[in-house]
Amino acid sequence: QVQLVESGGGLVQAGGSLRLSCAASGLTFSTYTMGWFRQAPGKEREFVAAISWSGGSTLYAVPVKGRFTISRDNAKNTVYLQINNLKPEDTAVYYCNAFRTSLRNYWGQGTQVTVSS
Repeated sequence: QVQLVESGGGLVQAGGSLRLSCAASGLTFSTYTMGWFRQAPGKEREFVAAISWSGGSTLYAVPVKGRFTISRDNAKNTVYLQINNLKPEDTAVYYCNAFRTSLRNYWGQGTQVTVSS
């Protein structure tokens, strides 16, 4: 079955950096658009960033543009999210997403990112 396993979250001070990873298995990774979403306490899950199957196209939510960088390594079946200049409002559970069609849309279990001021 499809598994997406996130890692790299943690507690960091404002201004710090983290690199999140998402290792995928059970799917043909190179054919999926990969994305990152986040959900803060009491809020709905929101889009953060996405990357095309080839890595040639990326898309970012406005609040993270310029601070977050999404990348992928199809040889390792892994997608990354480099997060720089973290802000307290970035505190959330970050989820990895693999999307190909509405029936082939998978989620990881999430990794917690907490930013202290």
